[in-house]
Amino acid sequence: MNINMPAKVSLYYRGSLSSCNYACPYCPFSKTVDSRETLERDRQQLDRFTGWVREQADKPYRLSIFFNPYGEALVHGWYRRAMVELSHLPHVDKVAVQTNLSVKLDWTAELNRDKVAFWATYHPGQTSEAQFVSQCMTLYGRGIAFSAGTVGLRESFAAIHSLRHQLPEDVYVWINAFKDRPAYYTPDEVEELETIDPYFRYNLTDYASLGQSCLAGESVFYVQGNGMVKRCYQDKRVIGNIYRHQLEDIAAERPCGMKQCGCYIGYIHMPDQPFAHQYGDRLLERIPLQYQAHEQGSFLGV
Repeated sequence: MNINMPAKVSLYYRGSLSSCNYACPYCPFSKTVDSRETLERDRQQLDRFTGWVREQADKPYRLSIFFNPYGEALVHGWYRRAMVELSHLPHVDKVAVQTNLSVKLDWTAELNRDKVAFWATYHPGQTSEAQFVSQCMTLYGRGIAFSAGTVGLRESFAAIHSLRHQLPEDVYVWINAFKDRPAYYTPDEVEELETIDPYFRYNLTDYASLGQSCLAGESVFYVQGNGMVKRCYQDKRVIGNIYRHQLEDIAAERPCGMKQCGCYIGYIHMPDQPFAHQYGDRLLERIPLQYQAHEQGSFLGV
């Protein structure tokens, strides 16, 4: 057993789901339709994972869980039910999810709002700004932590400015850099986007990571639906299985084996970078400290 097991562990969970209810042209999952069998397998996998989390109550570590499937999770009831249950477990510190916020949010009233967070992505052309902002404000009014943002495509600049204008100033609006084309942005465009997302330049960077220290595989793990564990979503190496091994036996220092890391959910776990200091305990859901000064919902008297 690893006697140096960290006291806090973060798990990224990704099951068999690979479909989305949106059709964004830059996203491969918008072109996938899961079969009934695949959806049932995904449901069973998540039920098993939720049960495993429930059984970790006597472990010497606390868990934070982030659902980031290939597709939209919250259109499926099993993800909503899992978030509700996990948010009320004493040994779970956080349950977060990547979502397009396209579903009704009445169920969020059942969540333990002190432990949940939403990473909400705006997709211009797939939904109206008014609808997305309304969903965000529902979360805001209920005091549920969230960040909101979109891909920084040049044709979306006007929509990005408008989104920033429509949301309260204490809601962080992030911009994912579009990296499919080298040198996509001009210096003036980078400065323009930084007026909206002051951390945009960090996402624009691809970090030299080969051999560098990273918490992935030590206190951060990527769990697949079948229980297989990888240190990182980009690293193909399997380091264990939560249903066959104790997590404390899987955990170990594992320097990065990739040449570069350019995705937020990867590079934030490099301890030599400043992200832990910039985001504090809201690192997973992408809410910088400067946006945590006010309790979300306070402007609405919640």
